[in-house]
Amino acid sequence: MPKKKATSWKVLLLVLCFVGPLLAWLGFGDQGLIQLYRKEIERQAFVEKIRRLAEENQKMLEEIHRLRTDLSYVEAVARNELNLVKPNELIYRFNDEKKQHDADKTSERNLTPTIQMEDSKRR
Repeated sequence: MPKKKATSWKVLLLVLCFVGPLLAWLGFGDQGLIQLYRKEIERQAFVEKIRRLAEENQKMLEEIHRLRTDLSYVEAVARNELNLVKPNELIYRFNDEKKQHDADKTSERNLTPTIQMEDSKRR
């Protein structure tokens, strides 16, 4: 019986000598499971980035379509971005001033309205 037990240990040790490095290579090699896991995380990040860019692209296409077809939208964009006004229109502008108190170090907003009258030549 001791010979049979010693032989089984030798076979088990021999199998471990071949299987151990094989498992280590599968797990930690250049094409191993750990590398595969890292590549999958990287792929998911790229898929998410592609999804966000596709959404942004769709929004831009919709805005282009509106700019080409909707004159009221073009007017609104021009008025906001170029500060254009209609004749005899009043514009209210509010200046934000932040003040800090030394005692409690909080900020409060002081809104001071300014009225500007634009003439029809500015359009």
